Amino acid sequence: MIKRIILLSLFFVFAFVNLGTAQTKVSGIVLDKSNQPVPFANIVFKGSNTGIVSNEDGRFYLESPNTYTALLVTSAGFSDKEVPLEKAVNYNFKIVLFEEQVLNEVVIYTGKTSKKNNPALDILRKIWERKRKNGLYQFSQYQMQKYEKVEFDMNTIDSAFMKNKLFKGMEFVFEHVDTSDVTGKTYLPIFINESVYDVYGDNKLKKVKENLTGNKMSGFNGNQQILSFVKDLYSDYNIYDNHLKFFDKSFTSPLSKTGIDVYNYVLKDSAYIDKKWCYNIVFYPRRKNELTFKGDFWVNDSTFAIKKINMGVTKSANINWVKDIYIEQEFEVENDSVFLLTRDYMMSDFALNKKEKSKGVYGKRTTLYRNHKFNIQKPEKFYKEEVNFIDNAVYDRPPEFWDENRFEKLNKDEAGIYKMLDTLQTVKRFKQLYSLVSILGSGYVEFKNFDFGPIFSTFGYNEVEGLRIRAGGRTYFGPNDPWRIQAYTAYGFNDNKFKYGVSGKWMIDKKNRIIISGGNRRDIEQIGASLTTTNDILGRSFASSALFTTSSNGKLTNINLSNVSFEIEPKKNFIVQAGLSYRTLESASPTFSLDYYTTLPSAANPAGVIESKVTQSEANIQFEYMPNRKTIGFGVERDLVDSPFSHFFVNFSYGLKGVLNSDFAYEKIQIYYKQPIIIGPLGRSNIILETGKTFGTIPLGLMSVVPGNQTYWTIENTFSNLNFYEFITDQYTTLQWNHDFGGRLFARVPFMRKLNWREFVGIKAVHGTISDANRAINASGQPYNAPENVYWEYNAGIGNIFKVFRIDFSWRGSYLNMPDANKFAVKGSFGFYF
Repeated sequence: MIKRIILLSLFFVFAFVNLGTAQTKVSGIVLDKSNQPVPFANIVFKGSNTGIVSNEDGRFYLESPNTYTALLVTSAGFSDKEVPLEKAVNYNFKIVLFEEQVLNEVVIYTGKTSKKNNPALDILRKIWERKRKNGLYQFSQYQMQKYEKVEFDMNTIDSAFMKNKLFKGMEFVFEHVDTSDVTGKTYLPIFINESVYDVYGDNKLKKVKENLTGNKMSGFNGNQQILSFVKDLYSDYNIYDNHLKFFDKSFTSPLSKTGIDVYNYVLKDSAYIDKKWCYNIVFYPRRKNELTFKGDFWVNDSTFAIKKINMGVTKSANINWVKDIYIEQEFEVENDSVFLLTRDYMMSDFALNKKEKSKGVYGKRTTLYRNHKFNIQKPEKFYKEEVNFIDNAVYDRPPEFWDENRFEKLNKDEAGIYKMLDTLQTVKRFKQLYSLVSILGSGYVEFKNFDFGPIFSTFGYNEVEGLRIRAGGRTYFGPNDPWRIQAYTAYGFNDNKFKYGVSGKWMIDKKNRIIISGGNRRDIEQIGASLTTTNDILGRSFASSALFTTSSNGKLTNINLSNVSFEIEPKKNFIVQAGLSYRTLESASPTFSLDYYTTLPSAANPAGVIESKVTQSEANIQFEYMPNRKTIGFGVERDLVDSPFSHFFVNFSYGLKGVLNSDFAYEKIQIYYKQPIIIGPLGRSNIILETGKTFGTIPLGLMSVVPGNQTYWTIENTFSNLNFYEFITDQYTTLQWNHDFGGRLFARVPFMRKLNWREFVGIKAVHGTISDANRAINASGQPYNAPENVYWEYNAGIGNIFKVFRIDFSWRGSYLNMPDANKFAVKGSFGFYF
C-alpha cells in the first residue's frame, strides 16, 4: 500500500520539447475504408525488423536511430500497404487499408479468428510441447551474469509545464529531457538504479541463487519504500508460464495453454533471423477488459523456441494507474538448438488516467544476460539463503567496476542522470517536494535522526475518551539501524487522561537477526479485536479508537502492559521469539465490567468474593514461518515487498500465578495459517485458519473473544456482522475464504466493462466453546455466549469504484434470533490498488 501511495504522490508533485536523437519517427492511426480503426495492425520500417503493433484504437508510434524512407503496414484480411516517408519526423499519419481481394471474393479475418484449421495454433501447440525442453531447462545446472537497470522518468513534458513555478530553481533538470522510442513522449529521468549479479541455478534441486556484486543508485537514494516498490514492481517472470504476474495482477501469457480461449492468433510471416528460419505470429485479445496482451513473436521452425517477442497490454485491460505496459524479449542461439534469453526490456506508463495526453511516470527495466555456463554442480547448501547478509562494498563500487561490468554503455542522457539527480537533491525546492512524498508514503515527518508520527493516527474517538489526540515518534538514523526506540502519548478530552507507550529494540547479532526488545504501554484498548494476539507494545487495534462506529464501542479496558522478548531468525523467514510479559486489566467504562469470582458463591457466602482487576504475568514462545516472504533492508526493522506469501504462526503461553502477584495459572496455544492461492485467470483467493485453546480457569479479560467489527470500515480477520463481545470462547476454530475475481465476471457484461469494477466474495465461520469452570467464575454481567453451533457469515463486494473505493455487503448466516443480531452490514475501504 505504501509503495502505491508514493507512486501516486509523484503524479501530483511532478508531471515535463522533443530533444530526441532518433533519425526516423512516425506516429499515426490505421483505418479501414469506412474510417474505422484497424486494431493490432503490423507497422514496420521497410527493410528492417523494427516494428510495432497498433493498439486497439488503431494508433501507433514507431522510431529508430536509423534513417528509413518507407513503412510497411499489414493486417489480416487487408492488402499490404507501403507508405513513403518524405521526412525523418512524421506525426499524425492517417493510413487507410483496403480489404484483400482473393478470386473476386472478400476474405476478412479481423475480429475473432477460428480455433480450427488455424496454422498459428498448430505452431502454438508445438511450443507447449517443447517449452520445458528449451533454454535453461535443458541443463541440470547453469550459471550466468546478469545486469539490471531500472529507471523512473516523468513523461509528457511540454514548454508550459517547464515554466511552472513549481520548478523554480530546478530548471537545469530539463536539459536531460529525452524521447521514448516506444511511445514518442518526452520524459525526464528522476531515478536510476543499476545492479550486477552472478546467477546460479539447479533445475534438479529447483533452486536459484543470485549474488549481488554491484549496485549503484541515484535519485531517491536510501528510501526503503521506493526500493521496496521497485523490487515488487519488477519481479522476474518466464514468458513460457501460463500466467505472468505484474502489479499484483495475473495476466494470461500469449504462450499459455489457455491462450486459445482469450487470444486471437494469426500466422503472419516467416523469415530467416540469425540464420534460423522462424515464423511470425500476431496475437491480440478476443475480448476487452481482460488482463491480456497484444503483439507478436518469432518462433523457430524446428525447436519451436521463441526468438523474439514484443507485447503490450491493451488499453482496456482492468488495471489502475497504468496506461501502457510494453515488454520485449530477445533470445540468442547458443548452439544449433539452444535459445537463451539475453535481453529483457519492460516499460510501464503510470498515469492517473488513460487519456492520451495525460502526464505520468515511466518505469523501465532493462535486464541483460551473458557468460552462460552449464552443468557445473554446486552442493545443496550453496543455495541456502542468508538470513541477513549485507556486503556494503557492493554499494560503493568505483567507476572502473561499472565500465567493466555494464553489458551495454549508458547513452549520453543516462550517463548525465547521476550527476543531475545528485545535484537536484541539494536544491531546497526539491527537498521540500521530496519530504512531502516521503510523509505521504511513510506517515512520518522526518527530522534529523528522529521521525514524528505516524500522522495518520493523530485523531481517534471512542465513548470513554471522546475525541483522542495522539503524538509520537521514533529514532531514525537510516534504513538499516541496528536499534530503534519508539514512543507516543495520547490524551482523551472526555476522560481527561494522558496515555503513553514506549518500546525499544536492539539487534545484537546481524547474521541471525538476534533481537532483544522491551517496553511499556498504559492505554485504553478494545480487547478482543483479534483472536491471534501478540504482546506487541505499540500494536493497538484500529477498533479501539475509530472515528466513526456503527454502534456503541464502550466496552473498553484500561491496560498496563510491559514485556521483554528475545528473537532469532535461524533460517530465512523462520522466526523464534520468547518473552515475558506483565499486565493489569481494568474496565475503562462504568457500563462494562471485567469482574470475576475469586471465591464462588456458596450457602455460607451467597455473594461470593468478586475482584475487578486482573493482574497477570505470562511467559510465551512463538514460532513464525513465512516462506517466499521478501524483505527490504537489513536493520532491526525491515519493509516487506508487497507480494503474496504463506504465513504460519504458533504461540504457546504460560500463566505464571504468584509471580508479581499474578492471579492465574494456565496454558494457552494459538495457531494461525494464511495461504494465498492464485487461480490463473480466475483471480486470487486467501484461506485463513485460526485455532486456539486455553487450558485452565481464566476470567473475561483473558478469554478469546470472537472479534466483531462495529466500525464502518473493513478490518481484516474480524466478523462484519458481530458486535464486540457477542461471542466469547476459551476454545475456538475459525475458517475464512475470500476471493478477488479481479473484474473477470464484470468484463463479460457489456454495459459494465467500462466501469472496470472488480468483484469479491467470501465466507467466514467460527466454532467455539467455554468450559464450565470459566463460566462459573464470570461475575461481569456479560453473557457468555459461545458459537457452539458454528456462527457463519458471507459477503460479496464491489471494488475499484472510482479506482480507490470498495464496498462490501455481508449477511449473517446463523444465530439470527439473538438479541440485537446484525443480519446485514455494509463496510467500506479505501486503497490504491493496481
